[in-house]
Amino acid sequence: MLRRRLFFMTVIMTVIGIAGSAHAADIAKIGIIDAQRILETSSAGKAAQAQIKEKSVRMAEDLKKRGGEVEKLRAQLEREAMVMSQEKREDARREFRIKLNDFKGLEQKYRGELKQLEQRLVGRIQTDIIGLTQEIGKQGGYLLIINKPAVLYSPTSIDITDQVIQKYNAKYAKGQTEASSNN
Repeated sequence: MLRRRLFFMTVIMTVIGIAGSAHAADIAKIGIIDAQRILETSSAGKAAQAQIKEKSVRMAEDLKKRGGEVEKLRAQLEREAMVMSQEKREDARREFRIKLNDFKGLEQKYRGELKQLEQRLVGRIQTDIIGLTQEIGKQGGYLLIINKPAVLYSPTSIDITDQVIQKYNAKYAKGQTEASSNN
């Protein structure tokens, strides 16, 4: 009876061992990337940020200049309103309202342009990140690669963000040299 139990236990342990090793060979390889960090630290991301900042500064300077003109016109209207005829005062107020509306319209236009630029640049970077991640996933035999904000917990050993940044910087540098040689 004891031998029989021992035999069954041995058979069960062997089956579990074989099943366990077969299952272990099929372990899913999972990776995590932090797309936001890639956007902030990659060469392409930094270049995009610089381009957006440069355009934003130019737009802000233009708005400041035009805002000064509108403010100057308002101050002039307030100063001279008492000595103007009713007709001239109405014309000056109309001109001020037109300038003010033009200023507000330009401000909205600039905001829209800046948003479009940001969406275009960030969209291009995101597309590149997806392509590189897919390439790394195929080459590395990954079953799944997830963007970090969707992950509640993960060990740092499965974070491949640095690998993606490294490949992206190399790709971006190559693209920059090709673009400069074409000019």
